Amino acid sequence: MDRSGTSRGTSRRTFMAGAAAVGGTAALASAAGITSAAAAPAPGSVAVLGGGVAGLTAAHELAERGFAVTVYERRALGGKARSMDVPGSGRGGRRPLPAEHGFRFIPGIYHNLPDTMRRIPFPGNANGVWDNLVAPPEMSFARTGREDLRIPLPWPGHRPAELTLDEIRRALTAMLDTALGIPAHETAYFQNRVLVFLTSCDERRDEVWERTPWWDFIRAERMSYDYQRMLAIGLTRNIVATKAEEASTRTVATLLEAFVFNALGRGADGPLDRILDAPTNEAWIDPWVAHLTSLGVRFRVGWSVREMAYGDGRITAAVVEDPQGARRAVTADHYVSAMPVEHARRTWGPALRAADPQLARCDRLHTDWMTGIQFYLTERAPLLHGHLNCVDSPWALTAIQQAGHWPDRDFPADYGDGTVVDCLSVDVSEWDRPGILYGRTAKQCTRAEVAKEVWAQLKAALNDTGRTVLKDSALHSWFLDPGVDGLGTPNPTNEDELLIHPVGTFHLRPTAATAIPNFYLAGDYVSVDIDLATMEGANASARQAVNALLNRTGSAAPRCTVTPLFRAPEFEALKRHDRARLRWGLPNAFDLG
Repeated sequence: MDRSGTSRGTSRRTFMAGAAAVGGTAALASAAGITSAAAAPAPGSVAVLGGGVAGLTAAHELAERGFAVTVYERRALGGKARSMDVPGSGRGGRRPLPAEHGFRFIPGIYHNLPDTMRRIPFPGNANGVWDNLVAPPEMSFARTGREDLRIPLPWPGHRPAELTLDEIRRALTAMLDTALGIPAHETAYFQNRVLVFLTSCDERRDEVWERTPWWDFIRAERMSYDYQRMLAIGLTRNIVATKAEEASTRTVATLLEAFVFNALGRGADGPLDRILDAPTNEAWIDPWVAHLTSLGVRFRVGWSVREMAYGDGRITAAVVEDPQGARRAVTADHYVSAMPVEHARRTWGPALRAADPQLARCDRLHTDWMTGIQFYLTERAPLLHGHLNCVDSPWALTAIQQAGHWPDRDFPADYGDGTVVDCLSVDVSEWDRPGILYGRTAKQCTRAEVAKEVWAQLKAALNDTGRTVLKDSALHSWFLDPGVDGLGTPNPTNEDELLIHPVGTFHLRPTAATAIPNFYLAGDYVSVDIDLATMEGANASARQAVNALLNRTGSAAPRCTVTPLFRAPEFEALKRHDRARLRWGLPNAFDLG
């Protein structure tokens, strides 16, 4: 949207109103004890249960192939990927301050999600909303008590970040400090471990390395503090947003391999790091919903799925609760469950689980807290132009200052009360370790205490070498994800937990096609090539669900393309050799132990 309030697009509220109007009659049918709704749906109808990235992707692919699709979403379209308004923050005709569950990150290793983005029209863009992606030129590892390590992210056509002489001096100091802090023999050992994984066959990856924690694989316990913080914890947090001590080597190293080749320009959709050039709903979600509405997709927002009714070997209805609290039976020819795993598995009863044992295995998938908080500033902080990782922070903070990446937005003119010039968006990945201000975990703190603690940890990481990067006087306000509730009480809750990847969980992931002929799964927990809770995984799983539906119905419609992560062909011969060694009970040829 431009500053006049007209297009680039319309407002989120306008899109929601339009979607609700188009979806005036849902595919609902009566069931015993449940409010009767509309007549039975026409053949080829699909109920998509969940309106996050997985659900919207499934609806997109199905609608393009002629299916009648209705999306049921309990809260807001876009799911964890959406942006949201800070209530009551807009003044003088400005829009409310933009907030989010966590900042968006769409790296060049993604292929399926970018393909979808290219197919979402956006005024003035030849490549749809994909053209709304911008590439930060650098990233940083922020060290407490030491100079921050700034890392350039080169890419053809990239304009390097402009640095002052003082910033250049600090960058060189940080590079030398890091180089001297990790002994040469530890660096060589880490390089060897990467080589071992690159040349490991799929069977060794899936069995041996899937059951080996990344922390153990790189022998972090025996190494220096800097090795642990940078190569074990820092890399893991950047790549997979999980804990190095628990994450499987298969998960961490597979993504590290993809990022390395992305940086080398191999098999990449674009630069290593990409973000949107405006709040997520403005740049992506609202145009997507508008496009799906134009394809005939109907939306039911505020409808919560309670149970998948099962009988005679099929799903007979999705039992939902409408915004007024009435229970209804949604009937369709096919059902795509596109909810997060912690919500989806609550809807699977004993009979359904017995019909497909992989559903019961999903109870052993783990989720954890990773939640965003935004700080609104009246002065732009002199931070780098990209993401920063506060590798020494107890609460595992990562952040990005957003306004500088939104070239078509005049932040104080467009948002808030006119005094806010930027938004520092922070992800809090560790909620169970004591902080530095109160000595309590994030879950034990109140919402206000969480904000004060995160701000203190940010200042400890950034205001520590003679510069005042963050000023208390510049802090206008903050906004913590509303999905978090009950903080400071014995039973805090989080509506938007993140799937994590402890060892062995790769084998618990279900396939998109279930044993029930009209029931399919889509979401970042479904088994796809990218073994990570990502928007790319959600998108790829939805494509696989649609393909399974097309196969079962014998449809002549074209199948969705599902692009795997890039695999460098020059390593295939070494992987074949490793496969033979694995069969003989031998370690990888490069494994020094």
